[in-house]
Amino acid sequence: MSRTRVPSEVRERVRAAAAYRCGYCLSQQRYVLGIMEIEHIIPLAGGGTDEEENLWLSCGLCNRYKGTQTSHIDPETGETVSLFNPRLQKWSDHFCWDATGTRVVGLSPTGRATVIAMKFNNPIAVEVRTGRVLANWHPPEDIP
Repeated sequence: MSRTRVPSEVRERVRAAAAYRCGYCLSQQRYVLGIMEIEHIIPLAGGGTDEEENLWLSCGLCNRYKGTQTSHIDPETGETVSLFNPRLQKWSDHFCWDATGTRVVGLSPTGRATVIAMKFNNPIAVEVRTGRVLANWHPPEDIP
């Protein structure tokens, strides 16, 4: 959660713009225990601001794994690339779901680096997604 004070009306606009789901793993607010967090795409520690264009919605797990990271190494090319920006980039250009719908697959250098940096396929996330798949709640049909 932000250590700074982001006005409630800005928080609500960000939530609505994000369609009430995590910009990274696409978890929907209605299936997450707890309120999703307003995340700084460029962290305050890295020179980011509380301006609305630097904020997006994130589940707690993604927000904590991202931390202050803004880039990571693409395992395929060895190049350091920027992490996925849910405000400016289209999820489906960088990621897709595997055949089971439980694991995120990186399709681009940004996607591959983000999958690793943010631990998208950690055991907890995969286990939760497995339950959501069984409940027919996942993967989301309206992937951005």
